[in-house]
Amino acid sequence: MEFRKITAIIRLDRSDQVEQALKANGVPGVSCTHVKGYGEYADFYCTDWQVTHARFEIFIEADRVQEVVDAIMAEARTGVSGDGIVAVLPVEHLYHIRTGKDATREQD
Repeated sequence: MEFRKITAIIRLDRSDQVEQALKANGVPGVSCTHVKGYGEYADFYCTDWQVTHARFEIFIEADRVQEVVDAIMAEARTGVSGDGIVAVLPVEHLYHIRTGKDATREQD
C-alpha cells in the first residue's frame, strides 16, 4: 500500500476547524504541534520576525491525499497573507512500533 505524508502549517486560530474537518473526513490519525517561524508572512514587530502556527502531520493512503488536502485548504484559507502551506511527500516505509510491521508492505 502506498502512503503519503501531508504536512500543513496553518494559522493557529484555524487549527480547531481543520481538526474537525479531518475527523469528518475519516482521517485515522493526526499529529498537531505549535511551531514558530516566518515565510510569506513575518511579524516585523518581533525581533525574530517569527509567528506561531499549527503544524499538522498526517500519514494517509495515497488515494486519499487530494480529499485530505482539499479539506485542509477549505478550512485553513482566510485569503490573507500567512495562511500557510501544505506539502505532500512520498513515504518509503511506515512502521507500527507496537507490532513492528511495515504498513507499506501489508496487503490490501
